[in-house]
Amino acid sequence: MTSPAIRDSTVLVTGGAGFIGSHLVGALAPHNEVRVLDNFSTGSREYLPPVSASVSGPASAPTSTSTSPSESASESEPPATSTGTTDSTDSMGSTDSTTIHDNVTVIDGDIGDPMALQRAARGVDLIFHQAALVSVSRSVDAPRRSNETNLDASLLVLEQARQEDARVVVASSAAVYGHPDELPISETASTDPNSPYGIQKLALDQYTRRYAELYDLPTVALRYFNAYGPRQQGPYSGVISTFLDQARADDPITIDGDGEQTRDFIHVSDIVRANLQAATTDAVGTAYNIGTGERTSIRELAELVRDAVGSTAPIVHREPRPGDIRHSGADITKARRELEFEAQVGLESGIRTLVQETDRSATSSQRAAMAAQHEQYSQE
Repeated sequence: MTSPAIRDSTVLVTGGAGFIGSHLVGALAPHNEVRVLDNFSTGSREYLPPVSASVSGPASAPTSTSTSPSESASESEPPATSTGTTDSTDSMGSTDSTTIHDNVTVIDGDIGDPMALQRAARGVDLIFHQAALVSVSRSVDAPRRSNETNLDASLLVLEQARQEDARVVVASSAAVYGHPDELPISETASTDPNSPYGIQKLALDQYTRRYAELYDLPTVALRYFNAYGPRQQGPYSGVISTFLDQARADDPITIDGDGEQTRDFIHVSDIVRANLQAATTDAVGTAYNIGTGERTSIRELAELVRDAVGSTAPIVHREPRPGDIRHSGADITKARRELEFEAQVGLESGIRTLVQETDRSATSSQRAAMAAQHEQYSQE
């Protein structure tokens, strides 16, 4: 998916080698000069162009607002390792940047490093701030470390944007709401986050909006609900990825609690679309819920994943997690009205396509490993 409305611009994507960031880079690269600032603690160069020049949603996905997606998304082609060349000197005066695509330059660095951030942001027109430590549990275990990235370093990004007079679109989170008082959750709902992660995202959300008010900087905060799609990996990758792994192995699909908890799952391709809309809207200095407006129970989600995989894995229940939010779902009225954004990927379609794409990716990886092994043997 590309955005002709964003053309001939210099764009920085922090965390651009990660789950959502890499899909965003793919959408921007065909028509813009894109810079990626990432420390690769969770991201991968394999996710970046020339893997693909666009984000693709599930094939033949219905464009309905009554359906919802979830926590990870994938492309129609499996990732391929990018080889690129390292520039000894570049337009940013950096020695640690790598050109991997005609329009994409990667700066291997941390957003908490002012020098790396300054090099990456020099002369940019637009910043998509996706970099974060996204784990609620890690924020509970190490709140200071989480705060350094999610708030302290993020404030550096806003300050750098102010220096460059660059528009900023910031990834916020539904975690700012905590336990909701009513459903669906609107942007005017009370905010009472129940984790350090949620507190940090709320503070960043507020900073983002105040920068528009105080410094006339065009900013938008997007409060993501439960994102899903290709490239969402790792121990904190989300419930859909976890269920997929369990179903494929025919291991028990484990649900914390009774499974009647509900979430609003949104496909990464829709999140990319929301970011592109936020980058061009006149309605700045505010926050938007980015979800589908539909809630799905965790039990129903487990059944959808099991059916999509064709698994016979049993669904089992564990003790509920302390402090787990019972229900969550976005009121998307404001995003529909002001961003002209509406989710297009249904949850069932999104999961089935995710299964197909990850199966193809796994097969491709197996072929590559076999080819490498054959090459090694032929040289011995």
